[in-house]
Amino acid sequence: MSKPKPDSPDTGNEPESQTTSNFIRSIIDQDVAVGKHGGRVHTRFPPEPNGYLHIGHAKSICLNFGLAADHGGLCNLRFDDTNPIKEEAEYVEAIKEDVRWLGFDWEDREYYASDYFGQLHEWAVELIRKGKAYVDDLTAEEIRQYRGTLTEAGKESPYRDRTVEENLALFESMRAGELADGSKVLRAKIDMAAGNLNMRDPVLYRILHASHHRTGDDWCIYPMYDFAHGQSDSIEKITHSLCTLEFEDHRPLYDWFIRELDIFPSRQIEFARLNLSQTVLSKRKLKQLVDEGLVSGWDDPRMPTISALRRRGYTPESIRDFADRIGVAKADSTVDVALLEHCLRVDLNKRAPRVMAVLEPLKVVIENYPEGESELLEAVNNPEDPEAGSRQIPFSRELWIEKNDFREEAPKKYFRLAPGREVRLRYGFFITCQEVVKDETTGEVVELRCTYDPETRGGYAPDGRKVRGTIHWVSAAEAVNAEVRLYDHLLKPADEVKADQAKDFKASLNPDSLKVLTGCKVEPSLEGAARESRFQFERQGYFCVDNRDSSPDHLVFNRTVTLRDTWAKIEKAQRQASA
Repeated sequence: MSKPKPDSPDTGNEPESQTTSNFIRSIIDQDVAVGKHGGRVHTRFPPEPNGYLHIGHAKSICLNFGLAADHGGLCNLRFDDTNPIKEEAEYVEAIKEDVRWLGFDWEDREYYASDYFGQLHEWAVELIRKGKAYVDDLTAEEIRQYRGTLTEAGKESPYRDRTVEENLALFESMRAGELADGSKVLRAKIDMAAGNLNMRDPVLYRILHASHHRTGDDWCIYPMYDFAHGQSDSIEKITHSLCTLEFEDHRPLYDWFIRELDIFPSRQIEFARLNLSQTVLSKRKLKQLVDEGLVSGWDDPRMPTISALRRRGYTPESIRDFADRIGVAKADSTVDVALLEHCLRVDLNKRAPRVMAVLEPLKVVIENYPEGESELLEAVNNPEDPEAGSRQIPFSRELWIEKNDFREEAPKKYFRLAPGREVRLRYGFFITCQEVVKDETTGEVVELRCTYDPETRGGYAPDGRKVRGTIHWVSAAEAVNAEVRLYDHLLKPADEVKADQAKDFKASLNPDSLKVLTGCKVEPSLEGAARESRFQFERQGYFCVDNRDSSPDHLVFNRTVTLRDTWAKIEKAQRQASA
């Protein structure tokens, strides 16, 4: 058997040396400068409606809509809906909502590959008439076997030399619904010895008696993605077709269709897809997590889907900032998820109001504070936002503090509350622990008896004495009950995954990715907080009101991200090293 013939060098590709994060922008700038397509820039975002969009798609959305806007051009939203078995109207609506939430508008340019089924069918017939396509009876498995390998040429189908008339008749029988699923396919007639496997007579149409979410039962044959995708670009006169690297080997096929059909020559440019540490970005695997009940749904806040990030408390601004920071590269690489979290913290630090919340409450009784009385203390809403103002928080005899803010036997460098020790209450007073009350059965600490210094209102002592520790608190009488969900990464860090686990991504799932706390206490300003509103729980992290399960009668907060910013430390170290 002969060896595969090498493909001729591709033209229209970006220069090999062009590996900066702006290489696509540079290509478009050059095309505009020379007046290609009249200086017009028209891109598209073409999702398949077979699942929810994730953070990797967000990168593509920002790239396509952003480059078009920067060049005064247009960007279409097109659904490549060529597989009715996997596609649903639910996914279409979810995708549109996600794109809008990210801040982009396709105006009246909402298209579907299914809009072009008639034209694609006509082009398939044209290829048959030109002797460039034929109906094949081989099974899917036989086609795979005949295809060959990277080192061995493929073998021609015994049905490859059917006459044009016979192919036209058979294709019409396929279209008329007279043949069973899988009994025949339409294939392009190119070159079974091509070095590029995509050029070895690829399948263009298959028989599929399935209802489509838009066209119903109008069709029983459906174009393959490779036949619909590039031609859809041509129909819409897309000037720059931006694709991820896995489509680089498909470009010669798309160019072959352009030449044979003499249609608009969209230029395909490939870039590296997003790989994110501790994150699953395979739509197939994400669907598996949903279908097997390993997560609560596509919008489970541990998922990397845009709807899940939104539910967890991410802002569209932080995601757009992340997409801008990582840039666009030609080579695959993995981005540290810490960078995504850093972008979020930078944004929330500026906009999230500060509040106090106690997640694991321990009661404190201020013995020298009058019973039945309370007072209001001034608290800053956001020190990073001068316009945010302040709020009043109640202080009374009984308070809630965090359990871990007290130690009966305090280590040397423990500066929070302990027997006989004085600490500062945030925005409040200095208090001193005088007595520890324990459960007689379990020995667990259930209450602290303390005294306060009324001269230290606002957290400062007139006599100048200092305390090392400051803790947050909530007045017991006015506290609002809440459920808090502490989310962590869905996958374990790579260095914690054993070699045998790496083969099965489910074995790498983090068992501590969710911890649910009930009986939490939050300050009264949070009563009735709107869904998706975001806050910084002082000393705890950033939290968001859940957009599905929270209600006025049952507040549910999702931890968006902790306060600890490892990426900020990395950037600081890099700046110091380069100084």
